[in-house]
Amino acid sequence: MDWALAQSLSDEELQARLYKPPVARASRHLEPDHAHIHRELRRPGVTLQLLWEEYQQQHSGQAYKYSAFCEKYKAWARGLKRSMRQTHMAGDKLFVDYAGQTVPIVDADTGEIRQAQVFVAVLGASNYTYACATASQKAADWVASIMGALEFIGGVPRLLVPDQPRALMARADRYEPTAHRLLEELSAHYSLAVMPARPAKPRDKSKVEVAVQVVERWILARLRHPPMATPKCSTYGRSNCARQDSWIMTVQGC
Repeated sequence: MDWALAQSLSDEELQARLYKPPVARASRHLEPDHAHIHRELRRPGVTLQLLWEEYQQQHSGQAYKYSAFCEKYKAWARGLKRSMRQTHMAGDKLFVDYAGQTVPIVDADTGEIRQAQVFVAVLGASNYTYACATASQKAADWVASIMGALEFIGGVPRLLVPDQPRALMARADRYEPTAHRLLEELSAHYSLAVMPARPAKPRDKSKVEVAVQVVERWILARLRHPPMATPKCSTYGRSNCARQDSWIMTVQGC
């Protein structure tokens, strides 16, 4: 452009000739084939570095840098994580666990404050939930709490799904755990099959994980200020069926 032409152009026309409109970043780069990358990575010796070099050779000038290439693939791969949907039938499974939080209880006779453990049980189909406070998480506390849950729901399900704590399992295992004698006797007495969740697999017992969260938010959060002054443990039950949503609180012996 010479000076004479520049003199004849308006400011808008001159700016349009000197400064081109910005181009969106996405339009300058070609997306890599993430499915192809995923398949190639299964081959021995194939790395993201090698696949990026091949991608860069094919799309010279329109290829992402190596860091962006890796970030985009990893973001795509995270969406491939699969989980099996569990279908719950009425009366089929009872999920049990202890909450991570504790509740302070005051002994009415001595004034001593103890931290009580909170046991939670929930039916898979109805989400009918039972919770009680126990002195500890020993085997006797587990078994007594499970018996209390069965009495509360008024029946016995087909399967009991606990975690694999040392109090219940003589030998923890991913596929064939060995239960302690007390749990085996409970199972035989109630004709109740025990199917422990796999270690470090919270989705195996997601129902009780949610129930624990509900108990912590709806009960323990409301008890955070004054300790409960009671000579006995407190039991809470929650009915979350289709037509009722009620809280029940009674006092019973531990």
